[in-house]
Amino acid sequence: MSVPLKTISQVSELRQELAAYRREGKTIALVPTMGNLHQGHLRLVEEAKRHADLVVTTIFVNPLQFNAGEDFESYPRTLEADQTMLASAGCNLLFTPSINEVYPNGQDNQTRVVVPGVSEGLCGQKRPGHFDGVATVVTKLFNFVQPDVACFGQKDYQQVTVIRKLVDDLSFAIKIIEVPTHRTPEGLALSSRNGYLTPEQLVKAPALYTVLKNMAQTLTTGNTHFHELTHTARARLAEQGFAPEYVEVRNLDLSPASLDAKSWVILIAARLGKARLIDNLIVQRDSN
Repeated sequence: MSVPLKTISQVSELRQELAAYRREGKTIALVPTMGNLHQGHLRLVEEAKRHADLVVTTIFVNPLQFNAGEDFESYPRTLEADQTMLASAGCNLLFTPSINEVYPNGQDNQTRVVVPGVSEGLCGQKRPGHFDGVATVVTKLFNFVQPDVACFGQKDYQQVTVIRKLVDDLSFAIKIIEVPTHRTPEGLALSSRNGYLTPEQLVKAPALYTVLKNMAQTLTTGNTHFHELTHTARARLAEQGFAPEYVEVRNLDLSPASLDAKSWVILIAARLGKARLIDNLIVQRDSN
């Protein structure tokens, strides 16, 4: 059932609005997005509603996290459809700032937030500076909204890990909630960039998840030859028409996979046509 959705684009108005809710003793949840929403985003809103009285969703296509040659200009912007979806999901406030509102002194003069260690490697290697842009804008959104909780999708596992460290290192009093990846019936992780896939590629794309599941099954049987497993997975992705960027097994904190760990995360990034797809799967070691 739809609820009234108020859309705000100015930081000053947002803060004034949220101050009124805080005076009533209400708790606030934040769901940061770049728009072009899908059911996975709505799952974040639904989870946020379980943890707070008020849900604030933000839509901001952040230029700081796009490298040269990436799809900042062409990134889908679908505000009217997004508003309809958020209202139906029970979101209370939508914050849609302009670039000048977020970076009033210009992007070149913006103080950057760098989260060392977990920002490096994986997507950080292929997209240098990407997580600095993510950490910077999330820090600003945290300061704009000052939420009690914030919800992020597990699909972007490295990003969630970066944000958890950011919150810990900068002593934000915010609980980070990681929401499981929402998938199509065939297993494809929902992503705004799936819109770049052709109909034929949409049929092929779930093979990414199949490779993940096969790796997970092998790990649970006790095969911890990580290099061999990742090499085989890359070959299988290539056979399916993907251009793999990385396939890695890591500890849950993204440190190198250790043989005595009780669980791991498998992380994959691969290109299929114009789309860059990422996915991951957490694997629990068989206790038997």
